[in-house]
Amino acid sequence: MDTLAQLKAGQLAGVTRLDLSCGLTEFPQEIFDLADSLEILNLSGNALSSLPDDLYRLRHLRVLFCSDNAFTEVPECLGQCQQLSMVAFKANRIHTVSAASLPPLLRWFILTDNQISQLPTALGERPLLQKLMLAGNHLEHLPESLANCKNLELIRIASNRLTHLPDWLLALPSLTWLAYAGNPVEMAVELAGDDSTPNIPWSQLSLEHVLGEGASGIIRQATWTPPSGSTQPVAVKLYKGSITSDGSPLHEMQACIAAGRHANLIKVEGRVIGHPENQAALVMQLIDPSYRNLAALPSLASCTRDLYEPSTRFSADVALRMARGIASVAAHLHQHGITHGDLYGHNILWNEAGDCLLGDFGAASFHATADSLESRALQRIEVRAFGVLLGELLERIDSGLSEDNRQRLEALRERCCQPNVLARPGFEEVNRSLEHH
Repeated sequence: MDTLAQLKAGQLAGVTRLDLSCGLTEFPQEIFDLADSLEILNLSGNALSSLPDDLYRLRHLRVLFCSDNAFTEVPECLGQCQQLSMVAFKANRIHTVSAASLPPLLRWFILTDNQISQLPTALGERPLLQKLMLAGNHLEHLPESLANCKNLELIRIASNRLTHLPDWLLALPSLTWLAYAGNPVEMAVELAGDDSTPNIPWSQLSLEHVLGEGASGIIRQATWTPPSGSTQPVAVKLYKGSITSDGSPLHEMQACIAAGRHANLIKVEGRVIGHPENQAALVMQLIDPSYRNLAALPSLASCTRDLYEPSTRFSADVALRMARGIASVAAHLHQHGITHGDLYGHNILWNEAGDCLLGDFGAASFHATADSLESRALQRIEVRAFGVLLGELLERIDSGLSEDNRQRLEALRERCCQPNVLARPGFEEVNRSLEHH
């Protein structure tokens, strides 16, 4: 983190990125001294409520983070920033987004956890828009102009006030990752089956070290000592109560439980009861340390695409085993009326044998299990996510794949990613295709 003193002393000349989080109430004018070089400006975690009208003087500015501040509107000066493509105003008090505030090259727009009830029609006039984060607002509808955003791949609209999913949204040719939990349209869905998940008293758990932490909560290793049976090591996920970029952590917990059992899902042992602070938590199987993440999260540059280590390579058998496993578990979820919403390599754990587990239900949503045009479209949006993943696996196969098989798998990938949503195969058909490879 840079310091205001360094900035004012002129010690940051030539930097391309500036991070300032020091209780700012006003925009430091010394930032303009960096106009010849500055590309990424992070002012998150301050007390700012406005930006200077001449912000466009930062002519190389591509990325602006202003989350966790005190803005009540997206500043209109952003619309004059000709190179600005990524804008983040998460967790402010924003209620107004005007057409004038939208930069022409807008690609990635984060407005999570605000008070927005309406978006401008002009948002659909940003052809590069690829990622749109709107969870935790007051939206009752989306501008129909977004139907023009043919490059829009990821949209988060969870925890709003939407009573229906518009037809144009479900027909967007590039839409791949959709989260809409916590809206009236989703909450009206009746969940299939009974919840037979056992309750596990907090007193039976002994927490140990932290295994990982994400936006929705903290995962810790623990020892579970049931009254009957042997002591066993487990993982405990303690959920946070705040809105994340995907939606509500409590919706994630509900989806984890509703997903049931599958060989490619992390097993839920039970729901924690009796936490001293009433914190929601799940007890889950402890994953063998031989498993690791398939990919890393997208970068600012890749936007919607995961990052893979250059050394990540597979044999055809391992890659196809993973592809079959993910297609199988996705079909299982769809049969239970669940879309994962974040089917990505970074949410897949795998080992050298090709065993794999799909995790992170933070973007999961419920839909009707009865066949309809809406449920079919929702499922085939996720099929596109599988097509992207299949392409990433195919790129990294270094042995054992014949040219004929590669061509057939490439054809399957293309069918999964074709722009006509309803013409894509469902996961049952995808599974049948993969069985022949």
